[in-house]
Amino acid sequence: MARIVILGAGIAGHTAARHLNKLLGKRHEVVVVSPNAKWNWIPSNIWVGVGEMKEEQVTFDLAEVYSQTAIQFRQAKALSINPEGNDSDTTAFVTVEYTHPSKAGMQENFSYDYLINATGPKLNFGATEGLGPEHGHTVSVCTASHALEANEKLQANIAAMRKGERRTFVIGTGHGMCTCQGAAFEYIYNVDHALREAGVRDKARMVWLSNEYELGDFGMGGVHIKRGGYVTNGKTFAESLMVERGIEWITRAHVKKVEAGKIHYETLDGTFHEQEFDFSMLIPPFAGVGLKAFNQAGEDISSQIFAPNGFMKVDADYTARPYLEWSAKDWPRTYQTPSFRNIFAVGIAFAPPHMISKPMQSANGTPINPTAPRTGMPSAAMAMAVAKSICDMINGADQPTHTASMAEMGAACVASTGSHIFKGTAATMTVFPVVPDFEKYPEYGRDMDLTFGEIGLAGHWMKYMLHHAFIYQAKMKPGWSLLPD
Repeated sequence: MARIVILGAGIAGHTAARHLNKLLGKRHEVVVVSPNAKWNWIPSNIWVGVGEMKEEQVTFDLAEVYSQTAIQFRQAKALSINPEGNDSDTTAFVTVEYTHPSKAGMQENFSYDYLINATGPKLNFGATEGLGPEHGHTVSVCTASHALEANEKLQANIAAMRKGERRTFVIGTGHGMCTCQGAAFEYIYNVDHALREAGVRDKARMVWLSNEYELGDFGMGGVHIKRGGYVTNGKTFAESLMVERGIEWITRAHVKKVEAGKIHYETLDGTFHEQEFDFSMLIPPFAGVGLKAFNQAGEDISSQIFAPNGFMKVDADYTARPYLEWSAKDWPRTYQTPSFRNIFAVGIAFAPPHMISKPMQSANGTPINPTAPRTGMPSAAMAMAVAKSICDMINGADQPTHTASMAEMGAACVASTGSHIFKGTAATMTVFPVVPDFEKYPEYGRDMDLTFGEIGLAGHWMKYMLHHAFIYQAKMKPGWSLLPD
């Protein structure tokens, strides 16, 4: 009997667990380790952040769901990996520390035959002084609890505006190396919609603040889309949405520090600026969660397994090259670590080989460019491929049998721009492939027959239906495997 240990129960980890349970049943052990008791459908946190949904609509209890399957669940955080075992036993193991109240602080070693690192990111608010809801002056929608607090502060501002006060809202990214612009992009439009519904939009100044070189970059080097029979770029698409809604924008910006009511930022030209605010939601940069790795002698081999940012190295080409020499072929396909055939990393936990957007520095040497996104559909695709590969390897395959390169897969994004059954809208966009391949598609780097975008009420209905479909699937309800991930 083989034991597969999965670190993390977000989109990637939970997807891997679901498919391993389906494929292996009780013939092998599947153990999920997560510090969080609840699963969170993160894409809908933006609706919690404007009061359109409650926390219980975007979360559910993991232990309750796993108890109806053969999956074992441990509410704990992973501390370190010993892929060679130790002096007394060569069996590979991972050390965890329990976060469940009944065992909080206790540590335990779990042996494994296969390990999937799906730990996701550390929300690195500390990278920017004064950023974040816990020790800073901005709110967040990165977790359901963060989004609840964001809505409380939003409603307080709306109440003040109803009394005639004016307010400035600043939403975007809180560091020059942030990814996940999409969440902030959705949130600013939902705040705009909420203010209009409350009848106070005329008393609000709304500002988009981003590390993107141009609007619509999203860490994908920008995108050209087919819309209405013609090709336009993401910059034009995004700018038109903001102009229509009276939203200002500041791009090419690195937030250096946040004080109460004031953001200090630097732009690519090396100049420094200040932006006052009454309400601000800025996405933090991501980092690895801090996992360590040790060899059999107990020596730290973390630098062998992890990149400097803490994300795990996989079967990518990490050779340093000038930007124009990077290739779609550099991107991983199997997500197996090069040093250990039984360790994989999926979702945000794997280290990208390079940026997709062009790396840039300010005149002062400050990096200001979005890092590569790897959430949502790509995370699920990676997890499914790894789950199937592990099943085949258990049954005798010498190497991974399934692939899911971001340079060979497409992704669909339905970005809410206002939640309402009759007046809501969403921007629906598909790209293929996620990582542009200019050798195969020399003009735009992507297949324009499969890369397109539209905005409208139908998109809102689609996003709302997808919310319920993915929650149903994640709860492993009858027929869940028939739904696409």
